Amino acid sequence: MADPSNSSSQSPGFTEKLKSWLSWSWTYLWLLWFIMLLFLIYILRTPLKLQESLTAVTVFLNTLTPKFYVALTGTSSLISGLILIFEWWYFRKYGTSFIEQVSVSHLRPLLGGMESSSASSQLFTSINGEAEPGSSSVSECKVWRNPLNLFRGAEYSRYTWVTGKEPLTYYDMNLSAQDHQTFFTCDTDQLRPADAAIQKAWRERNTQSRIKAAYQAIEINQECAAAYVLLAEEEATTITEAEQRFKQALKAGEASYRQSQLIQHHGAQQDAQHRRDTNVLVYIKRRLAMCARKLGRIREAVKIMRDLMKEFPLLGMLNIHENLLEALLELQAYADVQAVLAKYDDISLPKSATICYTAALLKARAVSDKFSPETASRRGLSTAEMNAVEAIHRAVEFNPHVPKYLLEMKSLILPPEHILKRGDSEAVAYAFFHLQHWKRVEGALNLLHCTWEGTFRMIPYPLEKGHLFYPYPGCTETADRELLPSFHEVSVYPKKELPFFILFTAGLCSFTAMLALLTHQFPELMGVFAKGFFSTLFAPLNFAMEKIENFMPSSFWHQLTRI
Repeated sequence: MADPSNSSSQSPGFTEKLKSWLSWSWTYLWLLWFIMLLFLIYILRTPLKLQESLTAVTVFLNTLTPKFYVALTGTSSLISGLILIFEWWYFRKYGTSFIEQVSVSHLRPLLGGMESSSASSQLFTSINGEAEPGSSSVSECKVWRNPLNLFRGAEYSRYTWVTGKEPLTYYDMNLSAQDHQTFFTCDTDQLRPADAAIQKAWRERNTQSRIKAAYQAIEINQECAAAYVLLAEEEATTITEAEQRFKQALKAGEASYRQSQLIQHHGAQQDAQHRRDTNVLVYIKRRLAMCARKLGRIREAVKIMRDLMKEFPLLGMLNIHENLLEALLELQAYADVQAVLAKYDDISLPKSATICYTAALLKARAVSDKFSPETASRRGLSTAEMNAVEAIHRAVEFNPHVPKYLLEMKSLILPPEHILKRGDSEAVAYAFFHLQHWKRVEGALNLLHCTWEGTFRMIPYPLEKGHLFYPYPGCTETADRELLPSFHEVSVYPKKELPFFILFTAGLCSFTAMLALLTHQFPELMGVFAKGFFSTLFAPLNFAMEKIENFMPSSFWHQLTRI
């Protein structure tokens, strides 16, 4: 008795072979059809009067004046120039060719090709979302909350008032709204009018509507901590005002946290409420520490951050240690910075530009004041200098966009509220806060300037293979364009070559413009040149036709024509 499993395994194999054979045959049959079509046209040239039509076309072309050819080539040059300008603009804005994108997205499926998956639809995941298992590109391009994000009312809005430019994109603010709804709300909020009002406030797009809803929540409940948080973030126009609001929020948040802590194990709803109160309290204390840092009370800020990390060690996803590193660097407490790095610069933990570049800064600090490229090239690098250069190469491999901002080769902007690790948005956020620390270490920027480009010789194909980290993700440019404002020129790595169609249209525009100019200046000479060119072009075809005429008897062609 035949085994059904064997028969089922054999039939798919035969089907696959049949499909592959058919696809192979269809791939080459078009060439046979093309030859048959040419053969049929040649046979029917007499009934179709092709010779007479070709003669009439030749006579018509001979009667055209040189002005017609000038107009023809000039129009072709103009059209190709407009296409070139549009292609260049599209490439500069979106990083790809419009013609290639249309070809891949629309024409390729019609011709039987596989539709390429849209990378942009899978690129962005907020800090609250989880990446799909097995999808390295999505996990690499996960969007994270910026640990050092500024205050909207006291900093971002003031920038808008002065310059008239919006420093935050709609996509970035929408991610922040999602974060607030996730961290500062829970399922039981609808049971409490004040919490329901503030939950509605986080969903509002207009700033004034959010502030109004926050005041409504405070009128209902004077102890609504999330409402004070919203007012501190968006209504306060100075850091001092924001700190006062956060102190009000801290008083209310601690009271809510103590109450929910007593009932956290009484059910799922109580657990969710306690998690929400914990998130609110941690957020308030962290922002108070940032206020103290901005107002010059750095030791107070360091104490708050250390206490937070000790009291809530499981909230490492908030990256409070990056705030702590920046504050310790401001204090020039390099031994404490090294202690923090020893804990968080671990192979099992996710990296960031702050960790990699701070580690490079500490190693550069040991040798940078005496470093000289001339001396190093003459005697070679010492062990300490080699360690510093390797640390710089490691940092540059992780995020190659940072050095241009630290060396002030690119202008800085206000950092976004969300960043993409290894992307331009993370580089902007890091350099905005840490450029002063690199300047403070004598010779550190000089050492960076002399060594950072050497990283790219170690990883010639960064999208395919990395050296110390995974290959550089190819999705960072698209995500950074969503996170960074339009007036900022997004840094792209690796540099993209110009698409074929831009080069093609540039060549076509130049060639047709040259033909138009030459035809206008030398009409008779260009006419002779054109006739000679076309006669040479069609010479092989005429030669083949004559050979076919001599090989085939005329009676055979006559019989085929009659058929």
